[in-house]
Amino acid sequence: MSKFASNDVIDGSLNIVAAATRLIALNGQPASFAAADAGKLVQAALGPGDFSLATGDVSGRKVMIAAKAGLAALAAGTADHIALLDVAGSRLLYVTTCPAQALVVGGQVSIAGWSIEIGAPV
Repeated sequence: MSKFASNDVIDGSLNIVAAATRLIALNGQPASFAAADAGKLVQAALGPGDFSLATGDVSGRKVMIAAKAGLAALAAGTADHIALLDVAGSRLLYVTTCPAQALVVGGQVSIAGWSIEIGAPV
């Protein structure tokens, strides 16, 4: 028997991620919204135009997050994680790793565009 999930079902999850209003870079995986917000080394505001839904590269669906360039480091440290936050709802929506980069206060950093993919059921 085959398995199936409508794109509407998969997109529903991805649309929750696309409700993020802030992207941050930080050191280590945060356990909560408060920990992520307190540990931010870099931040960028996000809006609906920063997200786009598409067919997944492997299967299913994906949400693509736009690149952010010229962001000023707020604190010194090594950024090795990226988190997406819903600030109004105080929610930590998504965390992923990134190549470690040492930051100094006031230094500039760019974050390349990336995507989150949810595969079709198998």
